[in-house]
Amino acid sequence: MDDGLLLLMILIALAIPLGVVILFVLMAGTRGRVTRLEQQLAELRAELARRPETAPASEENAQPAAIPEPPPQAEVWPRAVPQDLPEETVAPDQNRPLVIRPDRFAALGRWLRENWVYAVSALSLAFAGVFFVQYGMEKGLLPPVARVVLAILFGAGLIGAGEWIRRRHGDGVDRTTAYLPSVFSGAGIVAIFAGVAAGRLLYDLYGAGTAFAGLVVTAGLAVALGWRHGPLLVAIGLLGAAATPFLVSGGGGTPAWLFAHYVLVAALGLAVDAFRRWAWISVLALVLAHAGMALIALGGGSEGAWMWALFALALVAIILPEKGLLPTHAGPSVTRALWRRDGVWPAFPVRLAAGNLLAVVLTLLLLVPHGSNGILAALLLTGLALLLILWAAAAPGLEDLAALPAAGLLALLALAEPLIWAFRDQAIVLRAPESAAPATVTLLLGLAALISAAAGWRSLQTGARPQALGAVLVAPLAASILEMLWHPTEVLGAYPWALHVMALAAGMVGLAVLWARADGAPGARTAWATLSALSLIALALFLLTSSAALTLALGVLVAAAAALDRRFNLPEMGWFIQAGGAVLSWRLVADPGLDWALQASWGGVLAAYLGAALACAAGLRLMPAGRVLPRAVLESLGLAALALLANVVILRLLQPDPMATDWQPDWALSHWGAALNALPWLILTGTQLWRAGATAPGWTHRFRLAIAAGAGIMAASGLLLALVPFNPLFNDWAEDPVGLVRGPVLLDSLFLAYALPGLLLLIAPPRLRVLPARGRLVLRAIGVALLTVYAGEEIRRLWQGRWIGGPGVLQGELYSYTLAMLVTGAAMLWQALARQSALLQRMAMGVIGLTAAKVFLWDAAGLTGLTRVVSFAGLGLSLAGLAWLNRWAQSRLGETPSELRD
Repeated sequence: MDDGLLLLMILIALAIPLGVVILFVLMAGTRGRVTRLEQQLAELRAELARRPETAPASEENAQPAAIPEPPPQAEVWPRAVPQDLPEETVAPDQNRPLVIRPDRFAALGRWLRENWVYAVSALSLAFAGVFFVQYGMEKGLLPPVARVVLAILFGAGLIGAGEWIRRRHGDGVDRTTAYLPSVFSGAGIVAIFAGVAAGRLLYDLYGAGTAFAGLVVTAGLAVALGWRHGPLLVAIGLLGAAATPFLVSGGGGTPAWLFAHYVLVAALGLAVDAFRRWAWISVLALVLAHAGMALIALGGGSEGAWMWALFALALVAIILPEKGLLPTHAGPSVTRALWRRDGVWPAFPVRLAAGNLLAVVLTLLLLVPHGSNGILAALLLTGLALLLILWAAAAPGLEDLAALPAAGLLALLALAEPLIWAFRDQAIVLRAPESAAPATVTLLLGLAALISAAAGWRSLQTGARPQALGAVLVAPLAASILEMLWHPTEVLGAYPWALHVMALAAGMVGLAVLWARADGAPGARTAWATLSALSLIALALFLLTSSAALTLALGVLVAAAAALDRRFNLPEMGWFIQAGGAVLSWRLVADPGLDWALQASWGGVLAAYLGAALACAAGLRLMPAGRVLPRAVLESLGLAALALLANVVILRLLQPDPMATDWQPDWALSHWGAALNALPWLILTGTQLWRAGATAPGWTHRFRLAIAAGAGIMAASGLLLALVPFNPLFNDWAEDPVGLVRGPVLLDSLFLAYALPGLLLLIAPPRLRVLPARGRLVLRAIGVALLTVYAGEEIRRLWQGRWIGGPGVLQGELYSYTLAMLVTGAAMLWQALARQSALLQRMAMGVIGLTAAKVFLWDAAGLTGLTRVVSFAGLGLSLAGLAWLNRWAQSRLGETPSELRD
């Protein structure tokens, strides 16, 4: 049979019986209202008839007869109470949101302890009917037809006995016959179920259709009895109806109409509960329906029919509890109640609809990755979302439920692997020439756009912000998921897919205009739609432009967001600026990042890095003064872009021609490459610490400190790489170009790797007032250490050449180290005297003492001849001169060393 014809038959099978149930519920509700009106009219007539006749009053004194107000109609379900009502008016059930609660089980336990005899009696009578059929089969006393008929008659007799006791003696808890009618009726229902099932399973007296009809009639009889006498018989009927398809199974496949049967089971339980207010019956009916459909599907049932049945089940759970084709569920919704936490819970029909819809959406998502019905699932989820947005507009309790199928559609786009791979298999390079591309992505994106459009229209009518947020999120998120996982460019081409995205952006612009007109001025909704449009434009630019153009275009969008904020006072533009700053940072550093910048054309590099810096400067110029956090982001990004540009320029000037065809070493593994990669982060750390010191405590202050911490970790990592694994002093292979010193003496790669960051760490800390004094001292000590490394390795480079990792030390090199240490000690001593710092004086004398130790312990063994003589003589004269200088400076100042301040 054709799939389309099969689905049409399923729809007909669902529509006819469901329509009967729904019409019954609606007519029953109408009949009840008519009955109440007739009763009120009769009471009014009786009241008028009882009044004594009086003389007619004068026309001017005549007063119209007071018509008594009709008694208020009791609501089927307790509605949520507004927050402004006093606490004592809140319905007690509002604080008891669960149907299956511990107190219910406790009450059941108490009843069983007091009335266990009735339960055992009912169970015994039920087993009597089952064992009667079994006994007849074992002994062969009666023909099969007679056994089945007698079992059914036995059950009917028990039901009749129960009804006779109920009519003759009653079944109230104050009667001696309490619970007996329900005991006999329940046992009779079970006996009839056993008899009908035995005729099919044991004796094969009739076909599956006849057995199914008999069991359904029995279940209906149980529900009808339960309608009058209590929920227990209703539960028995629902359980029997749910078990019926498995009791009559005769092989030969699983028909699709069985899914409609379980929808009817749920509708029956919901209809009973709508009038009798037995909430657990609704829960039981829905649980049985979901479980039965799952078992039918596991037995070979059609997944497509299951999906349609789930769709119908979601609608039935909304329509029947409130007895109306148009939902009128009172608020609050589940989300609003959870957000407020004020103790006011949604009414039971709201919780029931929400729980069932969640089960429906999750079941559809579980089916998608393992089947071929992904498009059908997407259509059904979209249909549910549109119905809940438009059809349930008058139901405040359901205002948030559209988010479930909308989120389900987005999740489906990520989970539908069969659809994804079937689409990607139609890539341009794989399909036949001149063949059309599949429309799968267009259809799915169109479904998401329908949800966004419906939510936008609903927000336009009501001014509600939650719907506006859904409108600006669903379609853009769908486009992003499709781009990341489906790769539409490979199948549709870059321009057609970009046109899809730009069409969505145009729709968001239209929403922004409509909302601005409705609000009288651009507000939050307008800002959200504008943010969505800017994000979609950025995605389209990503699809169409080159690396440099995309970075520049993103910078322009960031500046445009700042201009929109200034023009229309839209603080939400700060969200886009912060997100855009993060994306631009990623593009400048990682993707395409520095690797691309080292090989791209100079024009592209300048456009990307300098353009990003200029865009940040323009954004700072245009943005209102109160936007502290976005301004901090733009400021940080602009400085980082300039630092990265300087890094790229130096790296490109030092490395050979990147377009050369022969082998090129990886200069990022050199000492100067690692240090240059660390320098932008070091500069960013300093600028953020400097700005944090000028910012009042708050979010911005903490944000700047967080950026400084992250950038400091990156800078420290690069400097450690330059100091230890990439240090040319540890290069033991003279032919390794990466490990050689490059550039002219003094202003070479050693200067870039160690002296430049050392000078920054030496000069910057005094200006970083946000750091404690000890922290600034540590930074300056690190700077001194880096300068010392530079001085030592530069001396070795003067004597050894470009390869400083070779073995041995020359005599002139040893003497140069000694001379450098003496000069350093003298300079430190001079600064100590000038600054009157005892700490610096002690450090200077420590350097001098270390120099002396070096001469005696190291130079004495490494120097020979006249060099040794000159070395020791020079050391002695220098030490004497430094000692005289120290005493002379103290005498000129008229102070003793103990008087020098720290």
